Amino acid sequence: MEALVADKEEITWHLACRVDDVPTDGGACVLINGHQIAIFHFARRGEWYATDNECPHRQQMALSRGMIGSQNDEPKVACPFHKKTFSLRNGQCLNDDGYQITTFPVKVTDGNVYIGVE
Repeated sequence: MEALVADKEEITWHLACRVDDVPTDGGACVLINGHQIAIFHFARRGEWYATDNECPHRQQMALSRGMIGSQNDEPKVACPFHKKTFSLRNGQCLNDDGYQITTFPVKVTDGNVYIGVE
């Protein structure tokens, strides 16, 4: 995978996939530096998000297969197994304060999706 280092930030941008590799209003999983990252194309909102693929509730690599939606205008993903829901913006669990996931910046350029990793 191609990696680009941003000039003013401590973020390295990794080429994750092509836009067409991620289902519209759905997710896909990519492996960056040995870490599974879920990428979501929230087309209804015109937005892209990236999070850990692992749901911390049962340590299952499943979030990329979860359903996305909104809760009070907060974009979210629901784990397909036990329905824990997480903010796609900040990773906070919206229905259980005991869980959190990591989120990553996303940029889309020339049909490519890049994930920023510190």
